[in-house]
Amino acid sequence: MEIWDLYDRDGRKTGRTWERTFGGYNHIPEGYYHMVVDILVQHVDGTFLLTKRDMSKDVYPGYWEASAGGSALAGEEPLEAAKRELFEETGLTALSMELVSHTFRDKSHSMFYSYLAVVDSDKDSVILQEGETVDYKWVDNLGFIEYVESDLAIKTHNDRYKDIIERIKEIN
Repeated sequence: MEIWDLYDRDGRKTGRTWERTFGGYNHIPEGYYHMVVDILVQHVDGTFLLTKRDMSKDVYPGYWEASAGGSALAGEEPLEAAKRELFEETGLTALSMELVSHTFRDKSHSMFYSYLAVVDSDKDSVILQEGETVDYKWVDNLGFIEYVESDLAIKTHNDRYKDIIERIKEIN
């Protein structure tokens, strides 16, 4: 069982919690949000990690994504949740994590904390989390831009990382 803290539009805990169920974010009461973290993973050599979502996921099943992440558990702070999610979904630990955006998405009752993580691990050491991801690949800047501009990219992720995406486009 996974329990989430609920927050108001200002990002303050409300004292209410929500039990995660398949598609249950759709039933969170209006005006309440759960915390979600997503992490764009960049290797020290400049490449980016893409992972393929499991077909059993309730959101974007089978899509490739340029992030690891998920919902924060009750009591977790954003950075703590990001480190946990990165390790759970990839087996990787970051050298550094930089908060790059903090946004709200009313449709999914979500408050996003989006990070850029830099890792220095063997690229073959990625460990996929059962039920979350089924494949991975590392791509260079051109491969990353090709991905984000494709119909297979999760556009809401692109929105949260737009400054990084624009910087990469400028240098290529």
